[in-house]
Amino acid sequence: MKYIMLIYQGTALEGQAALSEEERKQIHADYQEISRAPGVTPGVPMGRPEDATTVRVEGGRTLTTDGPFVGMKEAVGGWFILEADDLDAAIELAARHPAARHGGAIEIRPSEVYWSKEAP
Repeated sequence: MKYIMLIYQGTALEGQAALSEEERKQIHADYQEISRAPGVTPGVPMGRPEDATTVRVEGGRTLTTDGPFVGMKEAVGGWFILEADDLDAAIELAARHPAARHGGAIEIRPSEVYWSKEAP
């Protein structure tokens, strides 16, 4: 099963400067370990949420606003794809992600349902 792993990092890791050199190196090593884990396809790095533009179409008019309509702590900071045997395996990997351990969260969504040839 393929899962899309959405990283809700927001400002969770912005306080890295206050961490020790060893803690910062561990966060970097954790990111590298997850990127190299079997079944992981890393996503493309994303810019900061405050640099985003949100697009909506209402009444045939295209409307744009600066940034997302969410609190910074909950803004998507990145994503990756994981091919795993089951949801438990996806949860195990998500729990190792630095964002999940430092005030952020990882949202797991199954993806094959939407991309399968058998989907309605």
